[in-house]
Amino acid sequence: MFNMGNKGLFALVLTLIMLTTFTSGAQEGESIFNSKCATCHQPHKDMTGPKLFEVRQKWEEGGAMEGSLHQWVRNWQVAAATDPYAKEVSSWAASSMTTFADLTDEQIEAVFDYVDAQPKEEAVTPGDTGGNSGTSTPVEEESLGWVWYVLGAVFLVLIISLGGTKRQLQEMDEDNDSYIKVGSKAWIFKNRKYVGMGVLVVVMAGVVWLFLGLYQIGVVTAYQPSQPIAFPHDVHAGINGIDCKYCHNSANKSKTAGIPTTNVCMNCHKQVQGEGDQVEKIKKIYASAGYSPEGGGKYSGETENIVWNKVHNLPDHVYFNHSQHVEIGGIDCKQCHGDMTKQNALPRVVPVEELNEIEGNIQLTKPTLTMGWCIECHSEKEVSTGSLEGKGGYYDEIHKRLLENDESLYEEYLEDGKVTVSELGGWECAKCHY
Repeated sequence: MFNMGNKGLFALVLTLIMLTTFTSGAQEGESIFNSKCATCHQPHKDMTGPKLFEVRQKWEEGGAMEGSLHQWVRNWQVAAATDPYAKEVSSWAASSMTTFADLTDEQIEAVFDYVDAQPKEEAVTPGDTGGNSGTSTPVEEESLGWVWYVLGAVFLVLIISLGGTKRQLQEMDEDNDSYIKVGSKAWIFKNRKYVGMGVLVVVMAGVVWLFLGLYQIGVVTAYQPSQPIAFPHDVHAGINGIDCKYCHNSANKSKTAGIPTTNVCMNCHKQVQGEGDQVEKIKKIYASAGYSPEGGGKYSGETENIVWNKVHNLPDHVYFNHSQHVEIGGIDCKQCHGDMTKQNALPRVVPVEELNEIEGNIQLTKPTLTMGWCIECHSEKEVSTGSLEGKGGYYDEIHKRLLENDESLYEEYLEDGKVTVSELGGWECAKCHY
């Protein structure tokens, strides 16, 4: 019979409590860093933004006001207006930091704790081509460091428990009853049914906690990278009423929606030169196109690339076609991207709760851009509100085959007044996965 003793039981409970507290805080810091910071920052390397290792210590040594660093993360302009050190920091780089007004002090501290816990990268070894240095985009990966803490805790408990077991075996005599005659041993044996149930509950809770953590891998809800130009969608799509497909002109005929070239911008901005803070943004467009508005305007032929940061990268094993959804499915852009006519902030992965608030959107429950989100939409969105006839080659053929081979199945599809994507095979793995 295995018995870890009072000390072993106490050590197990204490270790589990400490481990749960530490890993939850560390995982939160890592998750926030990967979703909001990693596009521009690394712990030990300057990128678009400076390295973040021991940034709290740097601000303290630099004479920053208390709470100024937290305010900088939430809104750097406010911090620069109230703290001389923050104002000095704001002059170090030409690019502006994205604001994160929703982060609490605890979440910001969790990010800094995670960053400070990261070891410095190994030097480049002989034979390393260094092809990724200086130009690579940070890869959002889940750290497995917590696994070592779990294994360490398990070994610690085993060592304590085996030590207690050894002492107990030495005290045992030939009568097995002597093993359970006094103290906590007797209580545990007497209440072994409840103790067993308690252990089962703890084990099940651990399994549930593990799977809940796994379910968060790849979830990038609310991710919002910085951009070289703070493009106001509400001005272009809202106030000026420019159709989405004027700029993203391949959305209805290609797999990707496309990012507009500078030439598309220049169609309007040869004449529209902006007012106030708009002037500096439009100057970046002119620099990219090699255009000078002076003297009636002329092109120099010297162009500069505008490097936009992707909001979401589709996994390599997943197939998605914009034109299929826009043309055949009739999906409005706001179903996935939100109402861009009211969006002044930089593009981001819009949470499903916000998407559900938009009039006309299909009400979904799974996190945006996850597999569950797509499957749920496929079960709710119709391809047709009636017969498939006249929908185009692929669907016309399905219409023909159903009538010829299984008309009753077709009638079953139409019972609710619509033919959904899932009814036509939209839940088959091979439809979306290579």
